Amino acid sequence: MVMGERGRPSALDVCRVFAVFFALFPSASLQCKVIKCTTEYLAITSNSGLGEEEYCTALRVYKSCVGRLARSCRGDLAYHSVQHGIEDLMNQKNCSKEGPTFQPRARTPPPPPPPPPVVTDSQERSDGPEVCHYERSLTRNSAPPNYTHCGFFGDPHLRTFGDDFQTCKVEGAWPLIHNKFLSVQVTNSPVLPGSMATATSKLTIIFRNYQECIEQKMYHAETDDLPAAFADGSKNGGDRYGANTLRVVEKVPGQHVEIQAKYIGTTIVVRQVGRYLTFAVRMPEEVAHSVEEGDTQDLYLCLHGCPANQRIDFRNFKARVAEATQGASRTRGSAGTHGFTYKSAKIKCKERLPVEDLYFQSCVFDLLSSGDINFTMAAYYAFEDVKMLHSNSNRYHIYEKDALNSATRRGKNVLLASVLNLLAVLLWSAALL
Repeated sequence: MVMGERGRPSALDVCRVFAVFFALFPSASLQCKVIKCTTEYLAITSNSGLGEEEYCTALRVYKSCVGRLARSCRGDLAYHSVQHGIEDLMNQKNCSKEGPTFQPRARTPPPPPPPPPVVTDSQERSDGPEVCHYERSLTRNSAPPNYTHCGFFGDPHLRTFGDDFQTCKVEGAWPLIHNKFLSVQVTNSPVLPGSMATATSKLTIIFRNYQECIEQKMYHAETDDLPAAFADGSKNGGDRYGANTLRVVEKVPGQHVEIQAKYIGTTIVVRQVGRYLTFAVRMPEEVAHSVEEGDTQDLYLCLHGCPANQRIDFRNFKARVAEATQGASRTRGSAGTHGFTYKSAKIKCKERLPVEDLYFQSCVFDLLSSGDINFTMAAYYAFEDVKMLHSNSNRYHIYEKDALNSATRRGKNVLLASVLNLLAVLLWSAALL
């Protein structure tokens, strides 16, 4: 939220912030109803003579109103931002979350801020405080950070932080990531009228205020609008150290943007391929799992995958297509022609993806479900991004046979362990005799 001089937002400031959110997320005002809570809060706090106790009461009423919307506002980015804004205000005003308010404790005046660091010609401004550089902030005795990857592309295919590969429906707005540091939401639209095939047409990323490192920033992209800056027109995280701790780098105008967030060791890649967007991220496990208490973790796709009722059985789909007559495949098993048979789709995908892993199979799937040749490049770039962002070089590919055999391997290991234990008991018994 936008704060006034003493940490208390004016009604005008709050209205401006929410006007932006509800312009970007109209569903928040239609389905989520969070704007009703905000309107009631502004009506209560419009009295400039409101005391500390009354103000904290108003905040608790606001928080309670928003809390009752948790089910209807699932996955709504504006709703989550309002939640965090309320928490910030309660902390600033020293309000108790439950029960009566308490008087703020007397505080000693803070020491004057240290002078800004002197930056020489041979020294980059990125040499700011260690807290603004994730890897430098680790202690010398700490183990190297373990990085993880999530990718979202095509019709749509998800590679989770846990290296699960899924094909999903997820039409509409869904949260990919939501933790203490940032939120990512995608909106998936039908590829063809009447088709079940969907792809990402909008993407919104919010980086939250972080100590002295960055100011809150929002990045919003949609079809044919892949900006090289944040929503406020800036390309970095602020005037102090944000210039190098958070920045937007345009790689290919209108096609490829990279967002570097050094303060959380995170790199995000956003592309437009054809008419749709792809997303890929490299993030430390510690950051990926920094979900705030009370949040429902299983709603965030990168962390726990798509809900079971939103997943598509990849193998059954391939079996149906393989048995279909030439030209009979259109959208996820329905009849029609897009110019691709199972065989011709495999040939086309082979041009870019020679290894028949799940990236290759996702390419085949997308050509059959949509007929859009651009999905070939979406799968190709998704694979290129995972090669760049995944920390384990042995996990670039995900082979379907590995998923099929993992349960069998686990069963064999359990059986082998049981046999070895039984053999040890028999040998011990024989020795006693």
